[in-house]
Amino acid sequence: MHRGKGMKFVGDSRVPGMEHRKPNIPKDYSEYPGKTEAFWPNFLLKEWMIGAVFLIGYLLLTVAHPSPLEGQADPTDTAYIPLPDWYFLFLYQLLKYEFASGPFNVVGAIIIPGLAFGALALAPFLDRGPERRPSKRPLPTGFMLLAIASIIFLTWESVANHDWEAAEAQGQITEEVEIDTSDPGYEIYAGAACISCHGGNLEGAVGPTLVGTGLSPEEIAEIAVNGIEEGGVQSMPPSWDGTEEDLQVMAEFISGLEAE
Repeated sequence: MHRGKGMKFVGDSRVPGMEHRKPNIPKDYSEYPGKTEAFWPNFLLKEWMIGAVFLIGYLLLTVAHPSPLEGQADPTDTAYIPLPDWYFLFLYQLLKYEFASGPFNVVGAIIIPGLAFGALALAPFLDRGPERRPSKRPLPTGFMLLAIASIIFLTWESVANHDWEAAEAQGQITEEVEIDTSDPGYEIYAGAACISCHGGNLEGAVGPTLVGTGLSPEEIAEIAVNGIEEGGVQSMPPSWDGTEEDLQVMAEFISGLEAE
């Protein structure tokens, strides 16, 4: 078609108006039957139900197995053996080995955990292939299996080698008792070697508590003079070097201590 002097119309270069463009709106979930669902209320209701089941489970577990509360922390008790939470037990066990403890604490506390967690963090970058199967990704799979095996082994060793009976005894909550420090028996006790192990309030420091022992004055005097031997091992050495009269007064004082 010719227009004007020598002009030839070859096409329409007009830009369509905005009203002709399709709005940038994603497709509705109803356009994918069987593959999607509405977030509200379908998906959210499922999440709430799963959350409620876990919450009730945790509450029942808490009621059935209460938290193992211990006595008030005593920074002067050097005999106390702490135990971290279960998810730190493998690091706790690692610090027991000679190559990672003592003067080499930095090895067990920083270097070895840093290398281990660093290797796990770098595993996806060391193998950037498109394969998703574990058998096709030997490097990340090997790192993960080695990490899981190490954590399980160290956690098991920590639990198996821990003295649970001693831990339970050292953390027992004892009832408070008022000590009459003006009593002659306490004055003798404070001047003897007993106070360094059993504490100024007789509730135990390195040694066990002397409150509510249920022992007679004669039994307490016998222990103070001869100590305690269990299984051929002297668990408490003889500690009394005073007079018989003072020993009797102190034994009667200790025997009469009862928790409130």
